[in-house]
Amino acid sequence: MIITISSIKLKSIWKFFALSYYALSISKQVVKQKGFLKFKKTGIGKLHYTLTAWETEEDMKAFAYQSGAHQESMKASAGLASELRTYTFSTDKLPDWKEAKKLLMEKGKLLKYPKLTTI
Repeated sequence: MIITISSIKLKSIWKFFALSYYALSISKQVVKQKGFLKFKKTGIGKLHYTLTAWETEEDMKAFAYQSGAHQESMKASAGLASELRTYTFSTDKLPDWKEAKKLLMEKGKLLKYPKLTTI
């Protein structure tokens, strides 16, 4: 089974409303996706996490990169987030949140968005 753990650190608490809109659309898309096994989410304030489980890496990539709500949310992420983290790995069991967050911090790929400044 392929696991992807992600976190999004919002630029402000007010971005939560836009994040919720995207999350609802994504959750409707993911359950219809070939190879989907499990979806979990947690978070509060400006920091939110997701965990998805897939039958194969190809199924995961088809969901993440090809089309639909997830693709639209990725395009909007620079306006919502100050940083994103992702970590994908193969395992026989789902990690609990404590383990998932530790793996994400230790091994995850970090993408930071620059702060916008005004003149």
